[in-house]
Amino acid sequence: MRAVVFAYSDVGYLGLQVLLELGAEVAAVFTHADDPHEEIWFRSVAGLAARHGVPVFTDEHPNTPASLARLHGWAPEFLFSFYYRRMLASAVLQTATRGALNLHGSLLPKYRGRSPTNWVLVNGECETGVTLHYMVAKPDAGDIVAQRRVPITDDDTAITLYRKQAAAAEAMLREVLPLLDAGTAPRLPNDLAAGSYFGGRKPADGAIDWSAEARAIFNLVRAVTHPYPGAFAQWQGRPLFVWQSRPAGLEAGATAEGRATAAGVVVDVDEAAMVVQTGGGTLRLLSIQWGDEAEMPAGAWARAHGVTKGTVLA
Repeated sequence: MRAVVFAYSDVGYLGLQVLLELGAEVAAVFTHADDPHEEIWFRSVAGLAARHGVPVFTDEHPNTPASLARLHGWAPEFLFSFYYRRMLASAVLQTATRGALNLHGSLLPKYRGRSPTNWVLVNGECETGVTLHYMVAKPDAGDIVAQRRVPITDDDTAITLYRKQAAAAEAMLREVLPLLDAGTAPRLPNDLAAGSYFGGRKPADGAIDWSAEARAIFNLVRAVTHPYPGAFAQWQGRPLFVWQSRPAGLEAGATAEGRATAAGVVVDVDEAAMVVQTGGGTLRLLSIQWGDEAEMPAGAWARAHGVTKGTVLA
């Protein structure tokens, strides 16, 4: 097959790698320049393409007349979008004679839209997956070609879940790309009425509401911990980031839940953790960071800053 690839992050890297290994003729790759304000933990799509002699277009908008003219010149059979961060216009999609396909990080039609890996954790789901589907004007709305399910455990964070999804995506692509090339791949309706849509997330969405239940705060923390901006409260006018936590009921030997204690009040400090009352149960804060200080174990941080039982984290 002859393809043009739009890709970023590790799923983008793996998608391009599978295409190249299967012998696809990749005419060009569109990707993004790394943001210096973002924690870059993934492999470089641009680097992989360059090593294979594939022309790379970094942060050139794909929907411009110049890019559209290039696409027509390349005459791709397929376009693939693997975690590319821009919407592709209908005119771009139509340059692919056999179809434009996107790899989405959920089990469509559930969790259409942005940041699905983060949202499934915020919402406490026990399963997600990856979906390869045809692109249409409406996001994540085209027919489904293939899906792989991925279980979620209490030990998962956004990064561990992403890696599970990346492995599932790689295996799925190795199986389905030859079927696409042969014209025998499935094409199933994407029933949007049976699904859900979520928008993008901003750093401010990591604000902790101590009146929520411990499980809900735990889910928020693991959804936005490294490499994401983090969940945070406030203490003495500076953000207090919580990078790791655990509801008391999920950890052996955890302190019993507080009784008649206001949400956001510290109910215990031990060697490993600082225990905070929430609107439903207590939460053990395990790793925290106050303002510009270094991240450290919560119990050690509390002792270093004189935080004791009864301290209010507002």
